[in-house]
Amino acid sequence: MSTKKSKKFNSFDGIVFSTNPDHVYEAPEEVVKETLANKHQDLRVQLDKKQRGGKAVTLITGFVGHDDDLNLLGKMLKTKCGVGGTVKDGEILVQGDFRQKIIEILLKEGYKVKRIGG
Repeated sequence: MSTKKSKKFNSFDGIVFSTNPDHVYEAPEEVVKETLANKHQDLRVQLDKKQRGGKAVTLITGFVGHDDDLNLLGKMLKTKCGVGGTVKDGEILVQGDFRQKIIEILLKEGYKVKRIGG
């Protein structure tokens, strides 16, 4: 979710047509999340293989804050692991099984981290 959003028909809470000629369509205001400090973040790290053709990705969830800050964290993790990945839907996906390395990196950065799954 980037800060640039295109307006869609469903962004007007279901209004498709109005017979009132003076009606002004207004998009609801977005609530901007404030990014929590690293020590207050509660991140979850897990291995995920679902719907990825059997390929494993390390999934980091639980980040609370701006999308820009999440993108920066994702870029830093991908760079330090030396692999690709993506940031979408409030989650960071890093290609491959890097759970232990990512947990160590996040702990050094001051995040609270929990390993989920085996």
